[in-house]
Amino acid sequence: MARRSQFMFGPRLPRGVRGHVGSGLGKGPAYGTVGILEPTQSISRTPTALTIDGVKFIFQYAPGSEAPSELTFYLPDLKTFCGAEVVSHNMHNLYTLRGAKVRNAIKWSGYIDEIISLFGDADVYFGSHHWPIWGNARIIDFLEKQRDMYKYINDQTLRLALEGETPREIAEELKLPDSLRLPFPNRGYYGTLKHNAKAVYQRYFGWFDGNPANLDPLPPVEAGKKYVELAGGAKSLLDKARAAYDKGEYRWVAELVNHLVFADPHNEDARRLLAKTYDQLGYQAESGPWRDVYLTGAFELRHGGPDKGVDLSSAMDMIKHAPLERFLDAMAARLNGPKAEGKDMIVNLIFTDLDASYVLELNNSVLRHYKRDPDPNANATLKITHELYLRMATGTAGLKDTLFSDDLTVEGSRLDLLQFFRLFDKPDGTFNIVTP
Repeated sequence: MARRSQFMFGPRLPRGVRGHVGSGLGKGPAYGTVGILEPTQSISRTPTALTIDGVKFIFQYAPGSEAPSELTFYLPDLKTFCGAEVVSHNMHNLYTLRGAKVRNAIKWSGYIDEIISLFGDADVYFGSHHWPIWGNARIIDFLEKQRDMYKYINDQTLRLALEGETPREIAEELKLPDSLRLPFPNRGYYGTLKHNAKAVYQRYFGWFDGNPANLDPLPPVEAGKKYVELAGGAKSLLDKARAAYDKGEYRWVAELVNHLVFADPHNEDARRLLAKTYDQLGYQAESGPWRDVYLTGAFELRHGGPDKGVDLSSAMDMIKHAPLERFLDAMAARLNGPKAEGKDMIVNLIFTDLDASYVLELNNSVLRHYKRDPDPNANATLKITHELYLRMATGTAGLKDTLFSDDLTVEGSRLDLLQFFRLFDKPDGTFNIVTP
């Protein structure tokens, strides 16, 4: 997700008319260290009334809208409503291009309807990103159009799907009515109607569109070579693509030349033409993320991918607050299954500063974890502080040096423990996207 966010938000792009101009939610996200404070109180129902520093709040609990956990709130004494990320001055993402679970459009719309019912006397609106709105009539009009936009996308995508149309066909055909299309807050400056319609389809029906040809297609490199051969070779394909480019058929040129780039990533003529094509698609895009995706694709075709990815140490202040079970789940997702084949191990983890112990079991190339007393038959028992373990597991502390240091205690086989930790991949987030 971090790697793909480089395309969605364009941090490598120059700022200006030929580069990044904005993300649609603002000029761009802030980059730096990431942290989080542990909550002191949880909101789990609507409405929840609290008085904070003498100010009365009424919270709406809106999980599964813009985020898995989402809150809006109302200040009744001020008749002021904060829409958080549930309502804003643009069409939001039902699916975000950096990669995330698809959001529930019908639930999202329902929460906005609930806002109108609960806080319909508001005289001031503000949100997490955009400018406020003053005046009850304007606020209600804004909320109603946001509400109906998400429901329209949900319902009309399903209507067309029930007629047998596929995601790409629906995205091409679906149009908002003027009453929802023309108001500024419903424009696709961030999310877009096209990729949100595909998101709705994916939520209900998954990735497969029902066409057998799309059930098990060739991967990009193999397909690219076949298309280049079919076109009569690289020169013939490029000649046809340049002619299409001169006609302004940029979407077709991108599809065509992308096959050649994946068949032969060292073909500089193909890379230059595809980069020029992505430039044009980016300049035409209304959505900030679409623009950045296209222009970052062009940038990487010309200059290559990033030298380094996200440094996990910058997020350590957040990682250390994550529940240990979730961290161990994430650790299991980095287990290299082929390397782990045939290996059976049990490792006890005892966190000396948390008074907690976990048993990690590896077999069938799968890692499972259990919060329980240490297993007496384990290959090794590692007694360690929580922070040092996180540093070791995220690669911010050297594995071999740490395991053989005096800062932790190992019972059993240190070599087995070293072999165990070497089974986990440490992706650096610099994988290619626009080339193989």
